[in-house]
Amino acid sequence: MYEELLEDIAQTNGLREVNTYTKLAAGLGGILLCLLSATCVAPLFIAIALSLALLILARIDVKTYVKIFVAPVIFAVFSVSVIILLAGGETVFWSWQPLSWLSLSFTREGINEGIFVFSRILGGTSALLFIALTTPMTDLFAVMRRARFPEEVLDLAMIIYRTIFLIMSHLVLVYRAQVMRLGYRTIRESVHSYAMLCGAVFIASWESGEDLVRAMESRCYDGKFAVLGEGGPVSLRSAFTVLCFLMISGILVATTRHITFL
Repeated sequence: MYEELLEDIAQTNGLREVNTYTKLAAGLGGILLCLLSATCVAPLFIAIALSLALLILARIDVKTYVKIFVAPVIFAVFSVSVIILLAGGETVFWSWQPLSWLSLSFTREGINEGIFVFSRILGGTSALLFIALTTPMTDLFAVMRRARFPEEVLDLAMIIYRTIFLIMSHLVLVYRAQVMRLGYRTIRESVHSYAMLCGAVFIASWESGEDLVRAMESRCYDGKFAVLGEGGPVSLRSAFTVLCFLMISGILVATTRHITFL
């Protein structure tokens, strides 16, 4: 099921045993460099490099990666289209004013700005997916604990993360049972089945929360969850690869500030 897809990939990908800090350095460094870039060159390089790392090194299925990537790309296309039409500029290729207060145009400055924003989205999304598809949440929780995140915030995040999967599991089971019983055959039956689905999931989630409280009390919970994240040793090869990637990206950020698409 799709709701289990990201965590399953993170647990079984080819970079699973790579040190968590190394993967976070690549992902967070890529996001930071995308924000610092002034042109589209560095973000596009980051997007291509991290996507190839996911497909080749992490051995992520191409179709799966495209399915995950398509939603932010569609959102980016619509956002960039609005930016290009409303940005304005001095070099005008086409313009139209349908209303007195609304002017649409294609300008050199607007196209450059739209491509720049689109490349930033691609680079940032690739970096974020690199972390999500290669690092399980248990490892991230362990890193947050070592970084001395507030215990209350960390425990709450762990409970929320666990509850998300419990709710999804109940949702899928109830929905499948309703479909097998033709619960969505007509509009009236669909509305009734949907209401029953929401109620069943709410009750199941409440009972799961009570079960969690009883389990915590039986194990002498003292206000601190145990974190079972696994962190492999730092590999010189992987650390050197990430360092080279960040250095090349940083050089592109610094040397391509005046390059434009048009």
